[in-house]
Amino acid sequence: MSLITSLIGPVANLLDKFIPDADTKQQLAHEIATMSEAHAQELAKAQLEVNKKEAEHSSWFVSGWRPATGWVCVLGMACNFLLIPMANFALAIAKSEIVVPVLDLTVMMPVLLGMLGLGGLRSYEKKHEVARR
Repeated sequence: MSLITSLIGPVANLLDKFIPDADTKQQLAHEIATMSEAHAQELAKAQLEVNKKEAEHSSWFVSGWRPATGWVCVLGMACNFLLIPMANFALAIAKSEIVVPVLDLTVMMPVLLGMLGLGGLRSYEKKHEVARR
């Protein structure tokens, strides 16, 4: 996106040189500026269609990867915030020198938060009776 934004300025300067009419120049500059936004919206719409087709697929391997990703995230959170602390507590009571390290969640958290955000939107749709099912 920043590449496109950085190109808009030079293109607008070229418009100054070749198009004398101020209204036409302003209209073209606006179209150039909004072109990337329109393209991004079209890509998002296409991705939504792909998501719908995947969710409707009869094969669990195709339609089940999103729920599987969610369960992996839940398992990671459960290990990090329940199982590992309880294991370390039990090991400390047993006077063991072993300490189970916590997991690095920096890679998993954006995935989990994105999925929870989508889940929040789904709850909003259900509450406002916009949901299909």
